[in-house]
Order: sequence, then structure tokens, then C-alpha cells
Amino acid sequence: MSKPRILLLGAIEHEAAAKDWESLSSIAELTTCKATSREEFIKACKTGGLDGIIAAYRTFQSVKITGLWDEELCSQLPKSLKYVCHNGAGYDQIDVHACTAHGIHVSNVPTAVDDATADTGVFLLLGALRKFNYPMSALRRNEWRGSEVKIGNDPEGKLLGILGMGGIGQNMAEKCKAFGMKIQYYNRRELPAEKSGGAKYVSFEELLKTSDVISLNLPLNPHTRHTLSTPQFKMMKPGVVIVNTARGAVMDEAALVQALDEGIIGSVGLDVFEEEPKVHPGLVANEKVMLLPHMGTATVETQTAMEQWNIENVRMAIEEGKLKSPVFEQKDMPYD
Repeated sequence: MSKPRILLLGAIEHEAAAKDWESLSSIAELTTCKATSREEFIKACKTGGLDGIIAAYRTFQSVKITGLWDEELCSQLPKSLKYVCHNGAGYDQIDVHACTAHGIHVSNVPTAVDDATADTGVFLLLGALRKFNYPMSALRRNEWRGSEVKIGNDPEGKLLGILGMGGIGQNMAEKCKAFGMKIQYYNRRELPAEKSGGAKYVSFEELLKTSDVISLNLPLNPHTRHTLSTPQFKMMKPGVVIVNTARGAVMDEAALVQALDEGIIGSVGLDVFEEEPKVHPGLVANEKVMLLPHMGTATVETQTAMEQWNIENVRMAIEEGKLKSPVFEQKDMPYD
């Protein structure tokens, strides 16, 4: 009896995880795809080159090969494909509803990213709050602190509002309490006390109106796109600091640039952008903005853990016919 086939889309970067992937050869045929574009990938599907694939391991970067996992792509995938295992917490590249309609189960890597992403958020929060980008930029121009010394504020006593109190939001809340910050949050639903860590649950509007610092930790989907735009910025406290380690498109970048230029927003710290890798020139040019090129999970330890978690999803799909961490939208989707 032939082994089931599993497909690797993208690369496994870290040695320990690569060994785990190779170990799957005892239960499945490991397959890679030679396609370098969406057109070539769909052609491989149509011509039978991927027939028999049961599960696919995909990376964030593999979108360059397949494009978005939308209805068009799902309709061309081999009928044998029942599981797509995404190596990341956010899965906005995948249309879960289209996958569900085609009987494809989707998993992500939820908690392995929490520490590293929250650490990045804290770095950006402190840098934006203290206005460190001004002297950092001046120093690289050999101007020491610059022609005008700009000083920021301490985190102690400031009210941090977290939009999206999932694993990353909870992790960041705990870390920011160590700096003496007060925490409030808005979520789809109020968390039980053991998960909220004493943070206050408030309405979306109250969070915007009262927070000194706002951290975006919500997933990107059609409902959360441009959660913050001009009307929301105008509700905020003058000089508010905004940090985004979620997805760029949860904020309207053009409106953000305008709000910065008008002085409505004091400073921002961004790790994600609306049209990555393109960055709005108004953000690049503005020294009120701390910028990172989507580095939230970029540590050896975290990326290894993510890869190993995702491989475990693939293993469970083959051995048990279920996933370790199905995405929220499919939590009640039955397995065949």
C-alpha cells in the first residue's frame, strides 16, 4: 500500500525542525513543488502532478508561489487535499470559508509566536513612547541628538489599551505591567478573570477615547480591515501612541499618515504594513514612526518552535485525521 503524500510549500529553515520534517518520511511521501508562480502551481494541480496530496505545509512566503488561498485556488486543488497547515499565527492569506466549502481543514500556529511578538510590541511601545526614533536617526546622520532634542514619556502610570486580547495581547499585557502600566482591553468577548490578568474590559469607543497607548493585536479579516481610520483617530487622546504588530491592513495607512502629519497621533511603532513589502512613503519619511520590517517572530527559538508545531499538525493529520490547532472559524467543523 502506497504512503499518503504531503506537500511542502516554502522552506523549513531550522535544523531541528528540518529533522522533524524528514522523520515524516516514515509515514508519508514527502513532496515539494517546482512551481514558481500561481499560474504554474494551478497548472501542476490541473495536470495531476499533485494528485494524492493529503496535507500541505505552507509558509507565509509561499504566497509568492500559490498566491492567496482563495476560491479560485481551492477549486483547482487536488480532491485528495484535506488539510492545509499554515506556519503562522495570522492566516489572512487563506480564505477559510473557501477551504471549508471544499472540505479542507486549516490549522495555524497560535501560541508559539506569543513571546517573540509581544517582545517586539514592547520594544516598539517603549521606542515610540520615548521618541527614540528622533535621536537614533540623528545619530546615524552624525548629528548626535539632532538640532532639537525631543524627549518622550515614561511608561509608568500610562493606560495601555489592547485591541485583541488573544495570546499575544495577554502576553504583552503581562510584560507591560512590569513597567507600571495600567491595562484595559477590547475583545470579541470578555475574558475570564484568570486570562485577563486584572485588565479592565471596556468598549471599543472607551478604549479609543481613554488610552495613552494603543496596541493592535487583532487578526486581519474582512471584519477587521481598517479597524482604525480617520474617524477612530479623531476619537483618541491628543498625542496617543499606537503600536501595531498584528497586520498592516487593520489600520488605514493613508489615514494614519494624515493623522501623524496633523499631530493627532504623537508617535507610532510599526512592525507590519498594509502592502508589505511596500511601505507608505509618508511613514518612512516621518521621524515620529518607529519601523521594523515584520520581525515579530524572527528569532531562532520562536521560528524553530513554529516549524515544529506546524509539522505536528501535519503528523496528526496523517496519523489521526485531525489537526492539533484548527483555526477559530473551523473549531466545530467535523472531520471525515
